[in-house]
Amino acid sequence: MKLQYRTESALLIPLLTEVKKLLEHLKKEQINPSIIEEIKKYRQKYADTADTSQTSLRYLYYGKEIWEAAVHALLCGENLLLAGSKATGKNVLAENLARAFRRPCYNLSFHINMDASSMIGNDTFRNGEVVFRPGPIYQSAVDGGFCILDEINMARNEALAVLHSVLDFRRTIHIPGYDQIPVHPATRFIATMNYGYSGTRELNEALASRFVILQMPSITQDNLTRLLLREFPGIKKQFAEQFSGLFSDIEKKCESGELTEKVLDLRGLLDALRLIQNGLSPYPALDMGLTNKTFDAYEQTLIRDIITTRISKKTESTTIFS
Repeated sequence: MKLQYRTESALLIPLLTEVKKLLEHLKKEQINPSIIEEIKKYRQKYADTADTSQTSLRYLYYGKEIWEAAVHALLCGENLLLAGSKATGKNVLAENLARAFRRPCYNLSFHINMDASSMIGNDTFRNGEVVFRPGPIYQSAVDGGFCILDEINMARNEALAVLHSVLDFRRTIHIPGYDQIPVHPATRFIATMNYGYSGTRELNEALASRFVILQMPSITQDNLTRLLLREFPGIKKQFAEQFSGLFSDIEKKCESGELTEKVLDLRGLLDALRLIQNGLSPYPALDMGLTNKTFDAYEQTLIRDIITTRISKKTESTTIFS
């Protein structure tokens, strides 16, 4: 059985509005105009289309220097590893990059039991016949997609060895019993990794050498304010600044060792704001989104003390949102 590239026209349709919005975002971030032009040339060189299964972008990544470094790496054909601590926007940036280049995006979440068949694919029965069921790596390779390798340092290094020929100069996938598959020239692999999570391990040198590594900085207070104003159009600017300041205060406590990183949860802050937007009082909402992420009574008390310095106990949800 010969495995061939699947035609993009049958799989993909343009998402013009989404991409136009993203390019406008890049201009607002003051990304070098020449870089934006290179992105446009890339999309013209390869099919100017996007996967129909993709949903609208929920979040935009803020950070000029990181954007420019990541785009340059992908334009040069490199595999990109986004490394950093919690709440640095690794997955957001990866999905933003796939949309900016207008490529189909495939996600692969790594875990301790990950094996080659989970990544490449395996045989299965269909209508009484043995057929090949492709995995995310295979699909990205034949469709010219961007494959996001999420938490790549969660898997065993032995299992990751199957990626070596995909990521280096060979750019091929060998599937036992089938043909050797060349990787589509538009395909890019973007890996993410956190430090200090339970179950993570040191990345093998042979694998790390196949990536260019971008250290992701923490989101700045100004950029977090911008994110909150975009995500919650009804929030008053003064409160958006207070909530971004609250997150910054917690981050500083984590850096000084007074708090563990369990409570440094940007998703939790956004969840709390959605609860407040829906009418829940700020303090119970922040307890659910941030404070209760730790089960240590001392840490919970410290977080509530930080909250009181930013948000008055008299504040109601109707005060925060217009």
